[in-house]
Amino acid sequence: MTPHPLIADAPNDPALVLECERRVVNAWPSPSTLLIDDWVVRFASGYSGRANSASPLRPGAELDDATLALIEELYRADGLPPSIRLTPLIGEETRKRVLARGYQLKDASFGLVANLAGLEPLIEPDLQIEARPSRDWIAGVSSHQSPDKRNEADLAAIIEKVRLPAAFATLLLAGEPVAYGMSVAERGMAEIGSVIVDPNHRGHGLGRRLITGLMSWARLMEAQTSYLQVGQTNDAAIKLYAGLGFRRLYGYETRILE
Repeated sequence: MTPHPLIADAPNDPALVLECERRVVNAWPSPSTLLIDDWVVRFASGYSGRANSASPLRPGAELDDATLALIEELYRADGLPPSIRLTPLIGEETRKRVLARGYQLKDASFGLVANLAGLEPLIEPDLQIEARPSRDWIAGVSSHQSPDKRNEADLAAIIEKVRLPAAFATLLLAGEPVAYGMSVAERGMAEIGSVIVDPNHRGHGLGRRLITGLMSWARLMEAQTSYLQVGQTNDAAIKLYAGLGFRRLYGYETRILE
């Protein structure tokens, strides 16, 4: 894993990697999910890389040629390119097999973790938190996404399937929504995701206020750890998370077969 100048490494903890990866499936659920051997294979009409890829759920998880071909056919039948997440849980033979079949790099991300023990929860009045995603929250997040991810129905199809305790947060500035995010708590850990700050209001600490509020909510849910996933080239976000105590636990690649 390539060192990043803005963020320190967390202690090597393969068990924690596994706990994060398993919880991601529930925190960001796909409308359609299959379990194939030690792999979870997910489909969400192409919205979101994590929700449209196959991921290992056991250390050293392998795929033989026939099973990998089956997964590829399932994605093609859904009109999607086959997609595999190469996390630290993948078996070495499968990693070699995926690369040999011509899978190309789509993106690379870090999994970050922060210890919440000792955090004094503080949720400011301007941070509006809802237990279920409102239409305004969905519309606000969608409107700030890249053009290929502005489909409100596809976003709703994912987040409306969350069944665990969740916080859908909107940060207001003079009554105007300027930042969005969410967190999902499960068994002592809480994932943070869908973090959006309006481009017209960036550089004023709004992201920090939003994340601090979501970490505080997680602490109120008795979570001991917050975790999230961020693009390896997103230096601004990585700097923000590092300043809030997040450390790099692992890196992974998402690769697709065009």
